[in-house]
Amino acid sequence: MKTHIDLQVTGMHCANCSARLEKVLNLLPDVEAAVSIATEKANIDYDPEKIALAGLIKAIQEAGFDAHPLRDFAAEKRSRAAALRRQQLQFILSALLTAPMLAEMLLMPAGIHLMLPGWVHFALATPVQFWIGARFYSGAWSSLRGGGANMDVLVALGTSAAYLMSCAVLLLGLDQPIYFEASATLITLVLLGKLLEARAKGRASSALEALINLQPRTAHVEKDGLIVEMAVEQMQTEDVFLVRPGESVPVDGIILDGASGVDEAMLTGESLPQGKQPGDKVYAATLNGQGLLKCRASATGSHTQLAAIIRLVEQAQGSKAAIQKLADKISSVFVPVVVVIALLTFGAWWMTGSGFSTALINAVAVLVISCPCALGLATPTALVVATGRAAQAGILVKDAQALERAHKLSVLVIDKTGTLTTGQPIVTDVLPTTDDTAMLQTAIRLAQASTHPLSRALMDYAKTRQLVPGATVNVSELPGQGLHADIDGERCLLGSPAFAISCGIAVDEQRILQLQRQGKTVLVVAHSPRPQPGEETGGRGTLLGYIAVADQLRASSRPAINRLREMGIRVVMLSGDNQATAQAIAEQAGITEFRAEVRPEDKATLLETFKTGNRIVGMAGDGINDAPALAAADVSFAMKSGSDIAIEAADITLMKNDLMSVVDAISLSRATLAKIRQNLFFAFAYNILGIPLAALGMLNPMIAGAAMAMSSVSVVSNALLLKRWKPQD
Repeated sequence: MKTHIDLQVTGMHCANCSARLEKVLNLLPDVEAAVSIATEKANIDYDPEKIALAGLIKAIQEAGFDAHPLRDFAAEKRSRAAALRRQQLQFILSALLTAPMLAEMLLMPAGIHLMLPGWVHFALATPVQFWIGARFYSGAWSSLRGGGANMDVLVALGTSAAYLMSCAVLLLGLDQPIYFEASATLITLVLLGKLLEARAKGRASSALEALINLQPRTAHVEKDGLIVEMAVEQMQTEDVFLVRPGESVPVDGIILDGASGVDEAMLTGESLPQGKQPGDKVYAATLNGQGLLKCRASATGSHTQLAAIIRLVEQAQGSKAAIQKLADKISSVFVPVVVVIALLTFGAWWMTGSGFSTALINAVAVLVISCPCALGLATPTALVVATGRAAQAGILVKDAQALERAHKLSVLVIDKTGTLTTGQPIVTDVLPTTDDTAMLQTAIRLAQASTHPLSRALMDYAKTRQLVPGATVNVSELPGQGLHADIDGERCLLGSPAFAISCGIAVDEQRILQLQRQGKTVLVVAHSPRPQPGEETGGRGTLLGYIAVADQLRASSRPAINRLREMGIRVVMLSGDNQATAQAIAEQAGITEFRAEVRPEDKATLLETFKTGNRIVGMAGDGINDAPALAAADVSFAMKSGSDIAIEAADITLMKNDLMSVVDAISLSRATLAKIRQNLFFAFAYNILGIPLAALGMLNPMIAGAAMAMSSVSVVSNALLLKRWKPQD
C-alpha cells in the first residue's frame, strides 16, 4: 500500500532541476512523484516496503539536491528567511567586488577614464567567480552528472569562458581586451535575479501563509471547573473551551452554551457573520463576534477544517497543469540546444575573421541570455497564486488540472436540491382524506427511518405539531421513490405519486398536478395491502392523504444562471422531482433545459450524453448523493452540504452554498489560464528574440545577463497580478 509524503527540496535553480529530479524519483520502484519549482516541494507516493524514506532522500541527494520532510510552517518560514538572508549577503558582496570594475566601464561615456590594472580586475573577479559563484559550478556538476543540463550549466560555461580568456590575456601578455568585469557582472546580475525571484515567489504563497497564521496559538480550556490557558496543539476532542468576544475559535467544535455572530469569511468567503447558537458547529480560525461561546471540541490538530483546507491548497499548488507539460518538454532539451547554438555562434564569428575575442563574447552572450527559468516558472507561479487566492474566496481546488479544465466548460449540469435550492425543504400543505393527525403520525413513523431531505422536513414539521413517532418494523426504502413499513400490523407507504400508483393506490392526479405546478413536491401517505405470492401488488390500497413540501430557490441562483449564460455556458438542471415541479423550479431559476425524474444512479449515465462532440462537461452538486455524477464530470463542483463540508467529493469544493461560487471558480480559471498564456508568450518571445540578437553580436554579455535576470522576475510578477482577481459581488 502506498504512502504519501511531501518533501521540502533545496538546491533547485530552474525548471530543468525540477524536471530532472521528478524523472529521477519516478524511476524508483513504485514511486510516483511531482516536483514543483514554484513551491520547491516534491509530492511523492511510494511503497515503504519497496523503498524507505531514507532511500528517497538519498536518491534526491545523488541527483545533486537535498530534501527533508516538511517541518511545521514556522520552522520552514525561518529556514526560507535564513536562505534569503544568505542570498542577500552573497549579492551584496558580489556587487561590492564588481562595482569598481563596472564603474570603470560606466564612466567612459562621461569622458572619465579610470583604468584599473589587470591584476586588480583579477583580484576582484576571482572571489566572485569561484567563491560567490561556487553554487553555479556545483549545480552544473550535479546536473551533468545526472545526465541533464540546467541553468547553472549555461551560467558556469558563459562566465568561465570570459574569466579564463581574461586570465590567458593577462598571464600571456596578449594584445586582447580582458573581460573580468563581464564575468563578475553576469554572476552579480544572476544573483540579483534569483533574489528578486525568491522574494516574488514568497509573495505568491502569501495566501497560504495567511491561512496558516489564522489559527490562534492558545485556547481557554475548562479543566476541573477552572479555565486554563492551553496551547492549541495540546487540545483533544471533547475538551470544553471558551471563545470570548473578539477571539478566534481555536479548534472545530460544537456550541454548548451562548449565542453570537461568527465571521467565517476565511472558510467560505462570506463577508457577513453567521448567527450561531447551541448545537451549531464552529470552525478553527473563524472570528467570534460579541457573544461568549462555550464549546466542545469535535476536531483538533490536522483534523480541523482549516487543516484540511491548507492540505488541499498545498496539494493543488504542488500539482501540474497539462499546459505545463509543453514547457517541461521544451526545458528538457533547451540547454543542450543553446550550447550548440553558442558553439555555432563562436565558430561563425571566428571563421568570418572577427577574432577570437569577439567570437567568444558573442557565444557567451548566447549562453547567458538563454536561461530557461522564465519558461519553467510561467505556469507553476500562476497556479500557486490562483489556488491561494481561490482558497481566500472559499473555493478549494483539488489539483491544477481541474482549474485548467474549468475554463473550457461548455456544459454545466446542476443538481436541483441543495445546489439551486436551499436544500432545506419545508412542509407547506397537509391534505388528509380523513384525520390529519393520524395521517401525520403514519407519515413521520415512516420518515424517521430515512435520511432523505424530505423525510427530515417531515420530522421538523412534526416537532412543531408536538408529534412523537412510534415504532415501525420491516422498513424498506426505494431510493428516489419512497418507503414501505409495517405500522401496527398495517403495511404503509410514504412516497411519490408514481410510487403510490405502482403500489395500487388511487390518487387525485389533478390535485397533485396543481401543487406540483407551484414548485412543490407531493408525498402520498397510504395503507398499502400486502401482495400475495405471485402478485406485484396487493390490490387497491387506502389513501390517507397528501403532504406538499417546497424547497426554496436560493436568492443567488437566478443571477448565477444569467452570469453562466453570459459566459457562453449551456446550463442543464437535473432533478429527481416530477416534470411539473422540476419545470416550476427551472422557470424560477431562469433555466430553459432540464431533466426531471432522474434517479441518483442515472445521473452519471445522463452526464455522459452531454460529452458528445468533445464537449467539456461540468457538474455542480452537493458532494454527497451526487458522487457518481461528480466523478463522471470533466470538472466537478461540490457545494458544502449544511455544516458538513465534502472537501474530497469533487475537483473543486465550494465552501459557500451559493451557485455564484461556481461562476467565480470558472472566472478564476479563465483569468489563470490567460495569465499562464501571457507568461509562456513572454518566456518564448524573450528567447526567440534574445538568442538571435546575441548570436548576431547585438547584445553584450552584461546586457544579456540583465535581461535574463529580469525575465524570471517579470514572469513571477505578472503571475502576482492574479491577486487582484475578485469574486462576484
